Amino acid sequence: MSEQTTKPLRDAPQAPKRVGAECAAEPQADRPSILLVNDMAGYGKVALSVMIPLLSALRLNVYNLPTALVSNTLDYGKFDILETTSYMRNTLEIWDELGFTFDAVATGFLVSEEQSLLVSNYCRACKEKGVPVFVDPIMGDEGVLYNGVTEASVQHMRNMCSVADVIMPNVTEAQYLTGMHMGKRALREDELLGIVHTLHAMGARSVVVTSAMMEEPGVASEAKEREGDVRHMTLVSERGRADENARTTLLPYEEIPVRLPGTGDIFSSVLIGRYLNGCTLTESVQAAMDVVVDMLQLCKDNDDKYKGVPIEQYLDRVTP
Repeated sequence: MSEQTTKPLRDAPQAPKRVGAECAAEPQADRPSILLVNDMAGYGKVALSVMIPLLSALRLNVYNLPTALVSNTLDYGKFDILETTSYMRNTLEIWDELGFTFDAVATGFLVSEEQSLLVSNYCRACKEKGVPVFVDPIMGDEGVLYNGVTEASVQHMRNMCSVADVIMPNVTEAQYLTGMHMGKRALREDELLGIVHTLHAMGARSVVVTSAMMEEPGVASEAKEREGDVRHMTLVSERGRADENARTTLLPYEEIPVRLPGTGDIFSSVLIGRYLNGCTLTESVQAAMDVVVDMLQLCKDNDDKYKGVPIEQYLDRVTP
């Protein structure tokens, strides 16, 4: 898999903090428009309740198509989900009649096979018109799938990879998408590159893999995890055309041992917002990493972490 990279990952320099702030667009009337296809939680800051204010603050015109109404963040253990596939189908038909179009589409949580097919077909039509499609395949984390996510759900997300310009899985989701789940958290460089190569082969033009833990050569992964001697990485892999080798960059970070729902949505929002405002993908990813670190530091002592990040309070720290 080494031919994927222009240089070895271990030699990739660490990007400076706040990369990309200088390339955000100036305020203007004709802002890029984006359609968000994701769920809406009634209690807790995740998915659309995070992405709408954040992307609006990043100077995009934001529209949304809810895939489900969720009573609260799933971390509370009890929740209710109302699937909205019928509403989505009718809405897309009405929008088509009205001639509504968007400059970008970003997808997140999808509930069913029927919904996945509806969204993938819509995204494929958008992509054929030159509209970039961002896919966050929300399925699991920390080595396991979320409650209720089945192999069928994984297959639905594989379908979305084929229509994605940029796919943003964490390392757990990347392993399940590729069928290369290895049952361990820390992976070798060649294993990570193999996963990224397979995601490209599934159709994704650019791949961003978050929450990766990389083994040092010659050290057992179990010992590394036990000793805390692992490198935490985000991989950014891009290729201009399907027949080109990917250019892979490694962005290291220090892990903050705090779990807050919605940080993945914050990450994808900042990445998308910066990218659509003219930053490179690598700059956009680094900016997103910086914002997530900032939010974790600000909220690590919150009494009820299941609520997620109260993003409206911190929008001035996100915008340039």
